[in-house]
Amino acid sequence: MPNPQATVEASAVPESLTADVRIYEYSQAADPIASGATPPIPYTDFPATLHQTGPSRIIPLDLSGKLKRPGPLTSPGLAASFVRILPGESVETAPNASSELYYVLRGRGITRFGGQDIPWTQGDILTLPSGTGATHTAEDDAAFYWVHDEPLLRYLGARAAEPTFNPTLFRAEETLAELAKAAADPEAVNRSRISVLLANRTCDQTLTITPTLWAMLGILPIGAVQLPHRHQSVALDLIIDCQPGCYTLVGKELGEDGRIIDPVRVDWKPASVFVTPPGEWHAHYNESGVEAYLLPIQDAGLQTYLRSLDIRFYTED
Repeated sequence: MPNPQATVEASAVPESLTADVRIYEYSQAADPIASGATPPIPYTDFPATLHQTGPSRIIPLDLSGKLKRPGPLTSPGLAASFVRILPGESVETAPNASSELYYVLRGRGITRFGGQDIPWTQGDILTLPSGTGATHTAEDDAAFYWVHDEPLLRYLGARAAEPTFNPTLFRAEETLAELAKAAADPEAVNRSRISVLLANRTCDQTLTITPTLWAMLGILPIGAVQLPHRHQSVALDLIIDCQPGCYTLVGKELGEDGRIIDPVRVDWKPASVFVTPPGEWHAHYNESGVEAYLLPIQDAGLQTYLRSLDIRFYTED
C-alpha cells in the first residue's frame, strides 16, 4: 500500500506536472464509448459523384467532426480519400503514414516514388511504405481510392521513419484471375464468401497487405447472401461494381434466428465507399441479378498483430 507520508512536499512539485491529472472511479470510465467520452463510429457512405467531376485533387472522406479528432480521418486509425487526376496532370501525396493503399478506380498513369516509376491501370492496387512522398501522373482521366494510416500515427505522436515493406503492385489481371479461380472451386458453395485476401510476404504473421492494412477482393454472386459476421476492425468498404439490389444490413445485435436486430440498410453503388463500424454484425445481399465486386479495407493488420481482431461468423446449423 502506498504511503502518502512518503511523498515530497506539494510545494516542491511543479504545477505543470499535475495540471493534466484526472482520476475516475472505475465503473464510470471502463467503457468510454458508453459514457460518451469516445464518440462511436457512424454509419456513413461516400458517393462516386465526389470523384467524377472537377479539377485534379484529393477528396478526403472525412469524419473528423463526428469523431472529434484532428482530421482528415475516416476511422480512428485510417484516412480514406478519392483522388481525381485529369489527363496529363499530377497530384502529389505525402502523408505521415507507415502504409498507403491505392486502388485504381479508372484510368492509367504512373506513380513516381523513391526514384522509381510505377505504372498502373484500372483495377490495379498499389501499396507504398513510408517515404518522401509520391507524384501520381495520369495519362487519361483517372481516379484512386486511397487509404493510409496517418491518423494512427498522429494519435501516437509518431513519425513514420523506416519503411517496413517495399512498394508493391497487385496487377488487376492477376488478382481477378485468382478470384475467378476461387469462384470456380467446387468447395466455393460451402464457404462463407468468395474472395481472395491480398497479402505481402513481409507480413508473414498477419497475412495482410501491409502491417496495418487488410484488403480483400471479393465477388458477391447473383442471389447470394453472406451470412452475418463481425470483427473489431473498422471496414472502409469500396464497392467496385454492382447493380441496384445489392446492399448490406448492419446492426449491433444478432437474434437467435441469425437475423440482425433493427438493422441499418446500406445500398451499394458502384465506385462508392461506406463505413462499417467495428464490433457490429453485418450481412451482404445481392438481389440484382448481376454479380457484384467489392474491396473492403480495414485496420485489421494491426488488430491481427495485437491478437484483438475477434472475427466471428454466424453459421446455420
